[in-house]
Amino acid sequence: MAKTNQKKVFEFDWEGVNQKRATTGGSIEAPTLSQARAILRQRGVRVTKIKRKPKPLFSSSKPIKSVDISFASRQMATMIGAGIPIAQTLRAIGKGHDSQSMEKLMMELAREVESGTSLSNALKKHPKYFNRLFTSLTEAGEESGKLDTMLDRVATYNEKLEAIKSKVKSAMMYPLIVLFVSVVVTILLLLFVIPQFETLFQGVGADLPTLTRIIVDMSEWMQEYWWMFVLGIAGVAVGFVFSYKRSEKLKFTMDRVLIRLPAFGVILQKSALARFARTLSIIFGAGVPLVDGMDTVGASTGNRVYQKAVSDVKADISTGRGLENSMAQTKVFPNMMLQMVASGEESGELEIMLDKVADFYEREVDDAVDALSSIIEPMMIVFLGGIIGTMVLAMYMPIFKMASVF
Repeated sequence: MAKTNQKKVFEFDWEGVNQKRATTGGSIEAPTLSQARAILRQRGVRVTKIKRKPKPLFSSSKPIKSVDISFASRQMATMIGAGIPIAQTLRAIGKGHDSQSMEKLMMELAREVESGTSLSNALKKHPKYFNRLFTSLTEAGEESGKLDTMLDRVATYNEKLEAIKSKVKSAMMYPLIVLFVSVVVTILLLLFVIPQFETLFQGVGADLPTLTRIIVDMSEWMQEYWWMFVLGIAGVAVGFVFSYKRSEKLKFTMDRVLIRLPAFGVILQKSALARFARTLSIIFGAGVPLVDGMDTVGASTGNRVYQKAVSDVKADISTGRGLENSMAQTKVFPNMMLQMVASGEESGELEIMLDKVADFYEREVDDAVDALSSIIEPMMIVFLGGIIGTMVLAMYMPIFKMASVF
């Protein structure tokens, strides 16, 4: 079989002057330096400087995160507002980023814009990173001539969503970390510390107190069947993750359970309501039809219970029913939000009212997280201390009993 010859492609950094006599630059992929020059000439660029980009010693192809997109949005708004061309802006953002993945994305967008594609259409080709809300607002900015303003709104929106996500994550992570540490400490005590006491008790020959006997039996079982315990935990975890990824019903059930948890559920509910109000406000303000934007609103809530409620609202408003009445039918939105939406519909200031609702619930999330942190920290310390203290007490009870006899 004949072997197909494939030319190796290299990346070149270049600077030059475009057809509008503006200084520009970027990077380009080509098999040779001469071919890179030829491609740039075809694009109407007079090259002043070009050199092959050295291969980095260590790869920095980190996955693109939502915070990277938020920061890029802010940079685009600032640079475009300062009069810098879009393609040049995108290239500057890409070259200044420490992630090869982000640099590659920005360079692809720049090439598409240079070829005559609008920024909104270029963004639509990358739905993994730019959702419908982002592209809709960008398109609205292009049509109105206020692209920098719209990008600034997108950046502010993304930053606020990231802030509230971070708050919720911090509230959830601390108990999970303490629980994990508690399990690890308990296992280590059962495997390495309790057996030392068990040897001592066997030499005495006296009957052990009930609590001590239970702890010793647990230690013996763990020493003999630790592998079964590890496999059991791993099996349950893998099974749950596998089922969760495949079952929409399980995902919905888990989201419903989470918002009903004591203390944590309130934070998740208020977080979902804040995201709902913020996203709906920016969609309404951008002139995007509510029916078209409701899928984005539902996805932004981060909870399938509210996502289903938003889907029901979308079905209702598509038949001509008002937003407030449609939301009331779902029975998941609080009265305060419904009253604010009703006032906004009547006064024609729905965007402003939704912004106020979002601000209110974001403050509520902040307060709830702070209150929970102040309560849960001592609770977790008591919990961890209780586990260790119980084991220590169980081990010293026979010693106290022997001391009282002698």
